[in-house]
Amino acid sequence: MAETDRPDPVTLSRVQPGVLIREARTVAGLTQTELAARLGTTQSAVSRWERGLDIPRVDTLGRILEACGFEADLRFRRHDDVDHSQINYQLSLDPAARARLFDSVVDAVREARRARRITERV
Repeated sequence: MAETDRPDPVTLSRVQPGVLIREARTVAGLTQTELAARLGTTQSAVSRWERGLDIPRVDTLGRILEACGFEADLRFRRHDDVDHSQINYQLSLDPAARARLFDSVVDAVREARRARRITERV
């Protein structure tokens, strides 16, 4: 999580409700007991959500986030759309950091090709 007053954005396919609930609760400065009181449930229910033992329904997740002072945004985009978060991340890098990132990707591709050639020989 970034050092901000809000949880990091995440795509729906990567949402881990427990992590999201814990992050929203801690950013809001609430204990599990305080969050449970706001929701009219028990501390153990909040704990089960955060540990991933129970998964809240979407409407319940919305209420949980609202109790923490947040509103969940759901944005639809085509599967083949450009990942703007990656573009924004790379644009936030200075040129030297961007070059290091590019070099690391090139190194990873070379290593993958080398590994593939080795396994093809075996």
